[in-house]
Amino acid sequence: MKKEFNQHKIKEFLRSYGTFFALLAIILVFSALRPSTFATLGNFVNITKQMSILAVCALGATLIMCVEEFDLSIGTIASFGGILAAKLAVAGCSFIVCLLAATAACALLGYMNGFIVTKFGVMSFIITLASSTMIYGFSYWLSDGATIFSGIPKSFSALGTGKALGIPYLTMVMVLLAVVFYFMLKRTVFGRSLYAIGGNTSASAVSGINVKRCKAMAFMLGGAMAGVAGVLMASRLGSAHPTGADSLCLNAFAAIFIGKTLFKEGVPNVIGTIVGVAVFSVLSNGLTILTVPSYIQNIITGLVIMLAVVVQKVTSTQRI
Repeated sequence: MKKEFNQHKIKEFLRSYGTFFALLAIILVFSALRPSTFATLGNFVNITKQMSILAVCALGATLIMCVEEFDLSIGTIASFGGILAAKLAVAGCSFIVCLLAATAACALLGYMNGFIVTKFGVMSFIITLASSTMIYGFSYWLSDGATIFSGIPKSFSALGTGKALGIPYLTMVMVLLAVVFYFMLKRTVFGRSLYAIGGNTSASAVSGINVKRCKAMAFMLGGAMAGVAGVLMASRLGSAHPTGADSLCLNAFAAIFIGKTLFKEGVPNVIGTIVGVAVFSVLSNGLTILTVPSYIQNIITGLVIMLAVVVQKVTSTQRI
């Protein structure tokens, strides 16, 4: 009896903290293989910079997953945000204006998705796939299908490339937004409402929660964060491409799936999302240092995503 109890406790511990220990294991492996290049303070700071843009996008997507919905357009929304910000920068607008305008436009696109999904009761998967195609067209139209880099002022790249006390500005933005979203989900009525809707939509509606409004707000904030991520990417690169941030969508939701098993099993959470993003970033950084070809990295990343989804499903089933 005691032995079975101990085994159960061990399994519960691994289900709750397995993702965190997997991240530590990856770090230890790469540190052992390349101690002089991977296991350095400079490289770890660089990893936080590399993961910041994906983390910002994933934070917004976390809200959408809290209400059991998907937004397959966040990648193209991010690309659109980067294009719009770059066009405004070339036109002479300050970085703050570029950031606010792109964020507002992308928030509107996210709200459009949420409004259609909640108003007409259609599958978010289908609607956001359709809107992704539409936004993709807008990005090409706005950029004439080319990379925007000529005429972008150096001030536009200050946030994406600058540092303070050795810490990249992008890292600071990521940490600040993570703290904001953590408290939003844990300490506000809106955050608790999102979790309630994700747990049981019908019961949430009966208890007085405005389900449609909360879902639309989640989509809107998801779009806004995708826009911020797109602007940060354009600032870091000093350029913007119509498809430059499209890959953020898959990686963001994969990171959330990986993080769902952390601390609160099966529930999207900010800490889990950041750890999930860190897993991808550390893996990418370590494989690059080992000079692993990009196509092999894609294969490994795909396997990690598949494994994360399977593990999340299996552990959830076992808990039931």
